[in-house]
Amino acid sequence: MTAKDCISVVIPAYREAPGISSVVAAIEQRLLAEDVAYEIIVVDDGSPDETFLRVQEIAARNSRVRGIRLSRNFGKEAALLAGLRASVGDAVVTIDADMQHPPAMIPSMIRAWRGGAVVVNAVKRSRGRESLLDRWRADLFNRLASKLGGIDLRSSSDFKLLDRQVVNILVDLLPEKKRFYRGLAQWIGFEQVNLPFDVESRQTGESSWAARELIGLALTALLSFTSAPLRVVTLLGLLAMLVGVVIGGDAMWSWLHNRAVSGFATTIMTLLFLGSLIMISLGIIGEYIAKIYDEIKARPSYLVASTCGMAELRPAQPRTVTGLRAAPVAEGKALIQRDVAAL
Repeated sequence: MTAKDCISVVIPAYREAPGISSVVAAIEQRLLAEDVAYEIIVVDDGSPDETFLRVQEIAARNSRVRGIRLSRNFGKEAALLAGLRASVGDAVVTIDADMQHPPAMIPSMIRAWRGGAVVVNAVKRSRGRESLLDRWRADLFNRLASKLGGIDLRSSSDFKLLDRQVVNILVDLLPEKKRFYRGLAQWIGFEQVNLPFDVESRQTGESSWAARELIGLALTALLSFTSAPLRVVTLLGLLAMLVGVVIGGDAMWSWLHNRAVSGFATTIMTLLFLGSLIMISLGIIGEYIAKIYDEIKARPSYLVASTCGMAELRPAQPRTVTGLRAAPVAEGKALIQRDVAAL
């Protein structure tokens, strides 16, 4: 068999039992049309339904499909990291399991990669059926991250193709525990290409993203890429000082002109104002301290409960930075090409 480009597709999944089979089939249909060897890795993020059972059934019929089940719900960012670590392709495509990321884009992404792009970003041309509140919230977050963090997240998504060198950097050279995948993919630089796509409707089920989780992800993104909120604390201190000067000046002016100095109401309002600024400042500082605390605990980002179809392909941890998992990746590619030749 002649050497081919090897493509890994990573699909983080949570409560996707009804539709995971059709998602895998749609992705495989697009990959079969390309001159590539491939693997499809589904990472079940501790789903309470039968998502992993469906993946096991698919893997039993198709040697190119592999599955990872995390021990609990660690979040999408952890599931993406698990898939990237397990992948062995020359390039890795990350795509959602709800069919809102169209698999029809994958051939175009592969062509852009073959044309020299190291990172291919699928950016949202339209956001599909999304409420005005959700669009406003996403737009506000993207603008804040772009202005404060110096990374362009406008219409960004987790639908990406990464060259192997980028995957190695994300996995081996960036040890942070709390991750923001789409931000890191922008931060590393290299030659990047943006391809527009229209968000499709979910084929089955409902989104599992709650408002609390979205806020947590937004905080992780801002804390990971900018220290601007800490500068806000300084600005709040200057504002409090300015208010104090104004109130003090008013009191002195009243005293010099034998007028009654503002009394109880002014004092209470001043204390409430200053107390609010202090609490906001402590909250901002506390968020950064909490992030530092999470990092220094050095707990793993996720734990694997079980796998299917990929026990022999699980890459070992690198012993040196210069190695960058070259041996496990080469071995994994050989095994994938062996599977392709046997079909």
